Amino acid sequence: MKFDHPLQSGRLLKRYKRFLADVELPSGEVITTHCPNTGSMKNCQEPGSKVWFSTSDNKKRKYPHTWQFIEVDKKHLVGINTGLSNKLVVEAIENGTIRQLQDYERLKTEVPYGDQKSRIDVLLTSSTDSECYVEVKNVSLGVGAGQGLFPDAVTTRGQKHIEELMLMNKSGARAVLLFCVQHSGIERVSPAIEIDPKYSSLLRDAIEEGVEAIAYRAEIDPENSSVVLKKELPVEL
Repeated sequence: MKFDHPLQSGRLLKRYKRFLADVELPSGEVITTHCPNTGSMKNCQEPGSKVWFSTSDNKKRKYPHTWQFIEVDKKHLVGINTGLSNKLVVEAIENGTIRQLQDYERLKTEVPYGDQKSRIDVLLTSSTDSECYVEVKNVSLGVGAGQGLFPDAVTTRGQKHIEELMLMNKSGARAVLLFCVQHSGIERVSPAIEIDPKYSSLLRDAIEEGVEAIAYRAEIDPENSSVVLKKELPVEL
């Protein structure tokens, strides 16, 4: 996907109140941007880091700028906007990048389903009425040596989503957990056992029962204001 307007860059001063971040522009001006990430953002909110942000034309927005990317360890690019994950996955399904999710005729997003009143990120159906439920998770936590972890904080919501996928799998539908990796330094994805042991245990159980876990990494190009899923990565338990 390509942003509507060229991204601008600055230096991160601080993230606060979860949804706000102050950024210093090259001119010295300080602006407040919207931070579209409810997670801990572990390892990707270091003050002084270079960041890129988009700007909305919506005059009603209190904060017209949205933080999108950050440079970590002075070499890797990380997408912190979790709201982009679903868009990137849908785009990658439609353009054929995600090879495991082809040969379906219909694609819907945010479809209500399950016993716990969840919404599946992507529902794929075929002409034979077979269904594929795809839950998307954004991965931004890199811990070195190419290792990426999910989640970056305890996620009861994520635990519920795995349980729902397991129920869909038992009902005879196809169930897929898709890790959208927005970190240029990650080469493989694993559950963050020390951060959320229950999520990690549920993921192992789900895969043993037939739920699929796949991962694709985004190619982030802030200079051209674009980001797109490109490379399949292994998921290691």
